[in-house]
Amino acid sequence: MTNREMMEIAMRQSAEDIGCRAEDFQSDKNVVLSFRLGKNARKYFKEPITCDFVSYGNNVVAASISETMDVVSGYVEKFAFYHCFETPNLHWLNERLTATGHKICFMAEYFLPDMNRLPDLSCAYETRILKQEDFGELYLPEWSNALCSDRRQLDVLGVGAYEGNRLIGLAACSADCEDMWQIGVDVLPEYRRQGIACALTGALAKEIISREKVPFYCTAWSNVRSVRNAFKSGFVPAWVEMTAKPAGIVDGMNQ
Repeated sequence: MTNREMMEIAMRQSAEDIGCRAEDFQSDKNVVLSFRLGKNARKYFKEPITCDFVSYGNNVVAASISETMDVVSGYVEKFAFYHCFETPNLHWLNERLTATGHKICFMAEYFLPDMNRLPDLSCAYETRILKQEDFGELYLPEWSNALCSDRRQLDVLGVGAYEGNRLIGLAACSADCEDMWQIGVDVLPEYRRQGIACALTGALAKEIISREKVPFYCTAWSNVRSVRNAFKSGFVPAWVEMTAKPAGIVDGMNQ
């Protein structure tokens, strides 16, 4: 699988997620359209979704419900696409969304592996390949980034680091869509800064690719530790995304 093929798969998935065409992400002009959650959208995409903004670095593709379409259209027309995901411009958008009963909810940066620089990394501990049947006792707070207790059926593969029989680090992936599996990783606090996270992430990425799936990695831009892990593991930035939801949902998350 080549970098180009993985990027094309990611764009097709993003198109399914919001109801646009994959080629829209390669246009040199912004695209605004009605939001439509595809039947094969990422499993964690849950309605209601007010609007979603996606950029692969060429433009911004914005999908919106009818109620906020004018606000969304005005926003992408007013600001350069690469400023649509940052303050102070976000205040302009959020103030107008709030007036309609909606607010910005999620923002994230997504990474794909660079097949030309996937490193062969190791750590000082034994590593083991884990499958879905091995995760049963691991749905604990310390592994909450690697595994998701609410979507256990999607956790399909992992790589664990062990000191003796004690699990000290875990990278695992969820089959969030048919062709793309998302990686999450956790390392126990006393074992961090030893290269365990990047060794596990890189090893899991290769295992996913060997199964002809595309590994992807998501983090907040401000989570410097996680971004560093992505780069060390051979991942590079691929796209950014921002989602708005009804204000009541956002306010509930902040309580």
